[in-house]
Amino acid sequence: MSTVKIGFVGVGNMGQCAHLKNYVGLPGVEVVAIAELQRNRAQKVAAKYGIPRVYPSHAEMLAKERLDGIVASQPFTRHGVLLPELYQAGIPVFTEKPLCGAIEVGEKVLAALAASGTWHMVGYHKRSDPATMYAKAEIERLKAGGELGALKYVRILMPAGDWVAGGFWDVINNDGPDGQAGWGSPENLEWDPPAGDMDEALNGRYIGFVNYYIHQVNLMRHLLGAPYKVVFADPTGVVLNVLSEENVAGIIEMTPYQTSIDWQESALVCFERGWIKLELPAPLAFNRPGRVELFRDPGNGATPETLVPQLPWTHAMRQQAINFVAAIRGDMPPPCDAVEAMEDLKVAREYIRLLTGK
Repeated sequence: MSTVKIGFVGVGNMGQCAHLKNYVGLPGVEVVAIAELQRNRAQKVAAKYGIPRVYPSHAEMLAKERLDGIVASQPFTRHGVLLPELYQAGIPVFTEKPLCGAIEVGEKVLAALAASGTWHMVGYHKRSDPATMYAKAEIERLKAGGELGALKYVRILMPAGDWVAGGFWDVINNDGPDGQAGWGSPENLEWDPPAGDMDEALNGRYIGFVNYYIHQVNLMRHLLGAPYKVVFADPTGVVLNVLSEENVAGIIEMTPYQTSIDWQESALVCFERGWIKLELPAPLAFNRPGRVELFRDPGNGATPETLVPQLPWTHAMRQQAINFVAAIRGDMPPPCDAVEAMEDLKVAREYIRLLTGK
């Protein structure tokens, strides 16, 4: 295809600032339409970004547009309602993480996806950060070549901090002479049912964990290069221990401290004779990749060395958009598809079970 035509479903804060601005202007990409309930916002966003058509619903947009891909930035607790409808278009779909808010809902979503014949990329943007892409390639090379011995351990640290990093500075809100008047109201949307095996309080705790730490749950599998199970949840809620199918240990540290204006997320991937450190910027940081540091101590008289590669000035959300378009073109698989994203929900549920006994 000469031009990839994208339609957006929802242009709220994340829809605009994490996604839309990263597709507009990509070579060979045209955002041709947006579907947005709130009329004032839809019209202003379309005018700002030069999008020719707006619709009050995704159903109307899909009926009238010939699209190559859909970007739907919506609350994940209504993915079970929305996604089967989007899959019916038979074209690739992108959503933010996670797949949905409950395992039972996810099973229905995957069944609808399989019946549609299309695919769904789930937006774990950390996989698309140039630093993560570099680190992942190096991890796989070291595992295959064995020059630093076996992979032994993965540690991920994610303190709470300023994840927005000023990224909403230019967001367009739904203000105007008619206030909230528009084609529809978000309050009238249909939502997914909560998980059937949890009461309201437990489900709230589960959803909170999924909303805030599911990126790290997913990144752990990505860096390990293998599925894993949760083996321990400390009762304070700070430490989550895992063991991979390849018998590699891992740990996720969840806000052992917090920062007020910084973001200090990191990962440490250890081999027998070296390591790879990965530092990731705030999710909405602009034109800033992460940082990778590699330490090699091969022994046998060789001089240990530390390498810090220089990475391109491309932030993870923009590279994620590039990767989705490349997957639409068939140049690469999506960095994380819906089938794998389902595993994150299962890990989260097992963590909550170990943490609470329920």
